[in-house]
Amino acid sequence: MNGAELALRTAVGAGVEVCFANPGTTEMELVAAVDRVPSMRAVLCLFEGVVTGAADGYGRVTGRPALTLLHLGPGFANGIANLHNARRAHTPIVNLIGDHASWHVGVDAPLTSDIHSLARPVSRHLATVPSGAHAGTTMREAIAASMAPPTGVSTVIFPQDAAWGQAKVHDVSEATVEVEGFTVDVDAVGRAAAELRSGKRVGLLLGGVLRRADLEEAAAINASTGCPVWIDTFPAVLEQGSGVPHFDAVPYFPEQALDVFADVDTLIVAGTTDPVAFFGYQKLGVSRLLPETSEVIAIAPAGVRAGEGLEPLRAALGAGRSSVSITDAPPTVPTGDLDTMTMGAMVAALQPEGAIVVNESATSGLGWAIASAGAAPHEAFALTGGAIGQGLPCAVGAAVAAPERKVIALQADGSGMYTLQSLWTMARESLDVTVIVCANRAYRILQMELHRTGHDDAGPQARSLTDLSDPAPDWVALAKGFGVEGMQATSLAELRAGLERGLATDGPYLVEVLL
Repeated sequence: MNGAELALRTAVGAGVEVCFANPGTTEMELVAAVDRVPSMRAVLCLFEGVVTGAADGYGRVTGRPALTLLHLGPGFANGIANLHNARRAHTPIVNLIGDHASWHVGVDAPLTSDIHSLARPVSRHLATVPSGAHAGTTMREAIAASMAPPTGVSTVIFPQDAAWGQAKVHDVSEATVEVEGFTVDVDAVGRAAAELRSGKRVGLLLGGVLRRADLEEAAAINASTGCPVWIDTFPAVLEQGSGVPHFDAVPYFPEQALDVFADVDTLIVAGTTDPVAFFGYQKLGVSRLLPETSEVIAIAPAGVRAGEGLEPLRAALGAGRSSVSITDAPPTVPTGDLDTMTMGAMVAALQPEGAIVVNESATSGLGWAIASAGAAPHEAFALTGGAIGQGLPCAVGAAVAAPERKVIALQADGSGMYTLQSLWTMARESLDVTVIVCANRAYRILQMELHRTGHDDAGPQARSLTDLSDPAPDWVALAKGFGVEGMQATSLAELRAGLERGLATDGPYLVEVLL
């Protein structure tokens, strides 16, 4: 057995079952080892940004890491944007990056780069396999680091000579990975409870992975104390829909968010951090969204499930498990003209219970965001780090992780072009993904930002940098070229027909909605 095989066997023994891959020469030992470890599913992606985004989607569904297999520094660099999103989502991922043989690095071959410097900003754990005999130990440490709170991205650099080098066969039997649990900060919980009883204006902000149990804990605290509860603008996972407690999200634009938090004396955060503006605007001059005098109490840090802090806080308050459901009215099939609001309402009305909706619809998603709160219970994945091109790859990973559930990719056309190679992997793996492309043929958010930053006088050359209409991408043709059937919708009736067809098929289907 060589180091490559030992690494994969160690991963399988630790419950890691999938490897999203775009390999090159330095990974050939790992590629060959896949045949000798058949319980490791290998999924080929045509671009490294799809690889890393798929691993993010997989980890958000399962709470366990997938492997990525990437080629040297340039290959890893192609995947960094979606690893940035995964880092912000605190998704467990283990990257395997092939490197030159240790004795070849010093000659500065064409693909040589400083992989450590590339990987460090997006990795909570970074290690190099020193030899084939150490491949198992290195993998176990990386997997444990990715899953221990706060969860996140681990990166393992795998030199070729370590991959082909002889392994310690007995190391396979030691593949158990022990992950330390989260220790509640009792003092923080006590201070939070005291603030909630004090009569001050106290709010609760939730983020990260938020499933029904977490939201029910927050609803119980809300029912007991009356404190307002907010959700991060872009949580990694949000379970929502009929019967699930629903809370407002922090507005994206800082002016609105400042109004939300204007009179908050104390903000209790669970699964997230002190809220800040996405960008610094010259005229606003504000970064932190809370008043300067506000206190922040973290009962569960980012990368830890919010419920880990909410449950002891509820108990400290003496509040019972609330049966209160803060829900919205169920959506109905809309009529009238096709626009962003009616499109969103149509998707919300037709999406099945248990669906996973990967939402990278940007400005076109307002209708769905409003209507989906009352839809059949489902999970929504958001663009946590703001690096666009996450939606389609994340849908790939979600569909691999949960083949029994419908995955809907609600995708803006501009950001979708970053990683449209995802469609090929959807077709190759027969993944059950219905893609809804919101085709306004513009970087609409940038058009809004031109206005917000005071550039209403921008000329034709500047405005052309936000326009996708000349020529307009033909998403149906592009999908067909990758092996995915689809249709174009210019009316609500056509949108309904496309959605119903996509949701009825077991494989991928695409609907391009002209807005």
